[in-house]
Amino acid sequence: MSLTVYGVPLSPFVRKVRVCLAEKVLDYELKIVLPFDQPDWFVELNPLRRIPAIKDGDLVLADSSVICQYLEEAYATQTPLMGDGPAQRAQVRWLEKYADYELAPVATFVVFRQRVLMPSMKRAVDEAAVQAAMTEKLPPFFDYLEGVLGAQTFFVGDALSMADIAIACQFGNMVHGGEGIDAQRWPQLAAWYERISARPSFQSMLPGEQKILASLRG
Repeated sequence: MSLTVYGVPLSPFVRKVRVCLAEKVLDYELKIVLPFDQPDWFVELNPLRRIPAIKDGDLVLADSSVICQYLEEAYATQTPLMGDGPAQRAQVRWLEKYADYELAPVATFVVFRQRVLMPSMKRAVDEAAVQAAMTEKLPPFFDYLEGVLGAQTFFVGDALSMADIAIACQFGNMVHGGEGIDAQRWPQLAAWYERISARPSFQSMLPGEQKILASLRG
């Protein structure tokens, strides 16, 4: 097996790469590397010491977006995930960036961090920060995504793309943090997340993630 992914299952960026691999039906090995306390050799894979990283034969890559774009090009005969044509590919890249740079700082690094990681470290939860995230910071993002999605099944075109995967991966961490999308306020977005998260590629991640969550919660 030539493909190896380095990281931890609960990272939304590692999840993004793993779902990409699952949708493309590519076998890989997952080697656990924590976001912190990493082995010294990991700096050779990513000098920034961030997860995920990937090896494909002799090739080493870091950054989830770079990795997924590589997988799209290197395994072009597998399920395409970057849209059809320049306009769709640009839309996919934009929405993936939106997920990674706008949703992640709130859904993962506030909601998930406070509700899941802080208790696991025996530290106090900043519940005010979580409530501010859910009532002030995330609603404008939800409004935007609801508008972009409209009545479509997927965010870009007629098929699943990295836009759907990246956004759903951030929402997944929010859900692990005990929060969700208000289906009355954002009905299209809530229904979309239910559809995407029910896909086998996402469901296959859940047992491992839930096992880790149970361990963190003691």
